[in-house]
Amino acid sequence: MTGYYASILQGALLTVGVSLAALGVAILLGLAGATAKLSGRPLLVGLATVYTTLVRGIPELVLMLLVFYGGTIGLNHLISLLGFKATVDINPFVAGVLTIGFIYGAYMTETFRGAILSIPRGQMEAAWAFGMGRFQTFVRITLPQMVRYALPGFTNNWLVLIKATALVSLIGLKEMTYLAKQASSATREPFTFFLFAAALFLVYTSVSLWALRWLDRRFSLGVKRSAA
Repeated sequence: MTGYYASILQGALLTVGVSLAALGVAILLGLAGATAKLSGRPLLVGLATVYTTLVRGIPELVLMLLVFYGGTIGLNHLISLLGFKATVDINPFVAGVLTIGFIYGAYMTETFRGAILSIPRGQMEAAWAFGMGRFQTFVRITLPQMVRYALPGFTNNWLVLIKATALVSLIGLKEMTYLAKQASSATREPFTFFLFAAALFLVYTSVSLWALRWLDRRFSLGVKRSAA
């Protein structure tokens, strides 16, 4: 039994890796999507709107299977059209990271867009009048305030993203949910091992909440909070 628990703990490290890598993808896509939606350019606004609307309307599992199986078929078809005979298999880790990051990039887009809109536009206009470029204004004026406004929504997205990593077990990635299922099948004790995996997820989300609350306090220094 000890060997199964050790195996699940090793899978938990892979779960951490998938979720952190997917978060990086989601943040990049979220910033790009929010920038596109606020750009005022019809083409960019339209593309970002289609992205957020479609992704948030399609189940995560369906998207993951589409990327893993459909992506493999599409790549191999493209390779054959180019005249090559080689075949490509998408790595489950890469498929999981890209799919989860792609999905939660849509949610991050709305979170970041709302946070940027919460910042008084006069601050940015004052920075431009002072001679700052748009990138410098974003880094020095917009970004620090955006983080404070975005953290509540970001926290919620992150916690859901962590739990969504369990879906990558369905495409063969040996993270802790996959290994808990293997252990339960071998020992016929599903409750024991799935409960252990659930406890590990709870530890992960609890540590995340503590870290994000610390960040919230850090970025809220000097800001008065209204009484509830």
